[in-house]
Amino acid sequence: MRRTPRLLATVAATLLAASLSPAPVSASASADTATAGSTATAQLPDRVLAGYLHTSFANGSGWVDLADVPDQWDIIHLAFAEPTSPTSGRLEFSLCPHTECPDVPSEQEFIAQIDDAQARGKKVVLSVGGQNGQVRLETTRARTAFVESASAIIDRYGLDGIDIDFEGNSLYLEEGDTDFRSPTTPVITNLIGALRDLTDRYGPDFVLTMAPETFFVQVGHQFYGRGQWGGADPRAGAYLPVIHALRDRLTLLHVQHYNSGPIMGLDGQYHFMGGADFHQAMADMVLTGFPVQGDPSQFFPPLAPEQVAIGLPASTYAGNGHTSVAEVQAAWDCLTTGSGCSGYTPTTARPGLRGLMSWSINWDRFGGDEFATEHGRHLGT
Repeated sequence: MRRTPRLLATVAATLLAASLSPAPVSASASADTATAGSTATAQLPDRVLAGYLHTSFANGSGWVDLADVPDQWDIIHLAFAEPTSPTSGRLEFSLCPHTECPDVPSEQEFIAQIDDAQARGKKVVLSVGGQNGQVRLETTRARTAFVESASAIIDRYGLDGIDIDFEGNSLYLEEGDTDFRSPTTPVITNLIGALRDLTDRYGPDFVLTMAPETFFVQVGHQFYGRGQWGGADPRAGAYLPVIHALRDRLTLLHVQHYNSGPIMGLDGQYHFMGGADFHQAMADMVLTGFPVQGDPSQFFPPLAPEQVAIGLPASTYAGNGHTSVAEVQAAWDCLTTGSGCSGYTPTTARPGLRGLMSWSINWDRFGGDEFATEHGRHLGT
């Protein structure tokens, strides 16, 4: 997610750009591989709208009290907790300063608003990362700091779970780490371990969501890290081992279908953001599964439909690739009923598809709550 909208000029050729030079990391044990088809048990409505609430910063969209969040939103992601340094693992979370957000409540009032939202059936979740919050768990010490500091924030505010919105250089794959089923890169394995620690600590009702960009998920169909050609960006597909290892605990994956370059779908064609075709193709990839780096022996298994939502910008102000209400709803109907499809045709209809995610509640309020109103009505949230 972007604190301020930023136009990206990403194109497919960038996938073969010169490799990064990540800092050396210490060795870490491989994560266990989860069983395909097992699902998390955190209780949610059959259809959900998940939205990010700007709580730690201002960006022109305006402060929105939790008490004023429209009722259509079922999951409220508090954005963002950020680390004290990229490699410390230690998270900090604080409300937007009064100098930037004059209407910000006191911490006590904010906690009371969280309690009230939860009493109305909402899940209030701590989102970690964002555009500025680079998190690289290079060591087991950073993993421990991540778990303890995240737990302290969750306990202090009485939150329902955690959202992983790692962007930029937070996740990457080291040379030789080519199998998403048994990763060896410490920033990957330590994150998997940290999230297992947190879900173990809080139990099956703990909400675990992830909001990767398409580059970190669907691009893995063509390119995975440096890959067999040795020239791809080491971040390509880097979320795949995290999603796979935690699929038994993952409540919701809502890939950002925006701020994206053209992505090759399961039909071998490139799809471009901003229309129903893109959402149909990108969602179908995680619902059907796909060979990683085109290798049939490395097949990323599908997620259960109830674990999947589509990530969207709330308005043209919120991100590059905004899609009109009509196009979003056409894509939703195509994916859930198999009817009205244009462009890409999904493998099969998934009536259990969980919902939509938006960046953000603030930008939607700024634009008159169109996202919550129109999509809430269409999905029945």
